[in-house]
Amino acid sequence: MLANSDAILRSENVAVYYGSTVAVRDVNLDIPENQVVAFIGPSGCGKSTILRCFNRMNDLIPGAKVKGKITFHDRDIYDEKVDAVELRRRIGMVFQKPNPFPKSIYDNIAFGARINGYQGEMDELVESALHKAALWDEVKDKLRESGLALSGGQQQRLCIARAIAIQPEVILMDEPCSALDPISTLKVEELIHELKEQYTIIIVTHNMQQAARVSDITAFFNVEATEKGGKTGYLVELNTTEVIFQSPEQQATKEYISGRFG
Repeated sequence: MLANSDAILRSENVAVYYGSTVAVRDVNLDIPENQVVAFIGPSGCGKSTILRCFNRMNDLIPGAKVKGKITFHDRDIYDEKVDAVELRRRIGMVFQKPNPFPKSIYDNIAFGARINGYQGEMDELVESALHKAALWDEVKDKLRESGLALSGGQQQRLCIARAIAIQPEVILMDEPCSALDPISTLKVEELIHELKEQYTIIIVTHNMQQAARVSDITAFFNVEATEKGGKTGYLVELNTTEVIFQSPEQQATKEYISGRFG
């Protein structure tokens, strides 16, 4: 496994339960700053579950329980003194389906900043976020129009801009391109490359080629059957993307990668 002493996020022996069911177990991960880390693996292996642990989105799921330790800048994010809302400001999230607010493009960007008490020049913040999301040139003349009127790919970049506007350090992306066409997917991938200069990005993807294209580091998760007939996910291997795709250490990784790439 790849260890990193400068990890911005770290999970140690993390397991996630939904009620009495173990959804994913034994996850040890170091996420270095300003890198793109991809989570890959078959359906039900816990990729999205672990992703949601990093900004405590699992808190919102009834019966969900996280064991082990997750630190952000060496501080335990599940400590009772940690404000989950502030944590989610610093660790933003982009979901699988674009989910713009039913507001104008401008207000989609400004909304989170206003809630978080942003004191700067709002017009500049909105423009900056849209520039960073490679969307400004496409929407600069229709900022007062509804974000819902944009195409699917534009909506997803709007959601990325919205996440950027609250000035996070980390951006979590849960299959951000699965609902997009190939051209929109390419734009989001190009955007990810540009954003890693300023942000740490963790992306869950079912697309092996996408993981190979956009990430610096890849974590492969697998799934096993339990005695009660259920399934539990677990982390098999974490390494540079080059190693994972060309010479993985674990046989399970090798079989999954070769099967997906044919």
